[in-house]
Amino acid sequence: MSQDIQRLTRRELAERIANDIPDGSYANLGIGAPTEVADCLPEGVTIILHTENGLLGMGPKPPPGEEDIDLMNAGKQYVTALPGAAYFHHADSFAMMRGGHLDYCVLGAYQVSVTGDLANWHTGAKDAIPAVGGAMDLAIGAKSVFVMMDLLTKKGVSKLVERCSSPLTGIGCVRRVYTDHATFDITPAGVVAHDLVPGLSFEALEKICGLKLLRKD
Repeated sequence: MSQDIQRLTRRELAERIANDIPDGSYANLGIGAPTEVADCLPEGVTIILHTENGLLGMGPKPPPGEEDIDLMNAGKQYVTALPGAAYFHHADSFAMMRGGHLDYCVLGAYQVSVTGDLANWHTGAKDAIPAVGGAMDLAIGAKSVFVMMDLLTKKGVSKLVERCSSPLTGIGCVRRVYTDHATFDITPAGVVAHDLVPGLSFEALEKICGLKLLRKD
């Protein structure tokens, strides 16, 4: 069913998220796909990016051949530092995260529940390698938590679920989920689906997710 629709590319998804982060925000981009948001921030907008390894004012990735080996994000990718950027101890960085000083964080996920529970550090499988990093601190410390993920696993199973089966990172912390099929807002009334990709009906999306969804007014 999902093969006939025009799913968003990772770049398109990153652009959608970048456009939804308000001017003047402090934000953290999680390891993996979320780091691409740094390359998609709109011109004329000031969004100050934070990394848990100790940089405030992170810029986009450098052009090939212009990498600085002393400038990396938490995922060990080369980045740039914008004018006015600050460097600090790892402990100070986590204090910023835990102290509620970040307006937004964008994280990847294995699963997100309809009540906003987040599972993104371990699949629960026997041979899986756990990798929590700063996700737990970000999940409870950021004022708004966005998730960026494919809606389906490689086996075609929805990662937006009634209840997470993978170990939890945070409880009730996710505000919005951006996927290659649609965007979902986690609300007290339920999951609101909007911005469906071309060719995907609301009813088909409900069937893909296996969930009862709400339409955006």
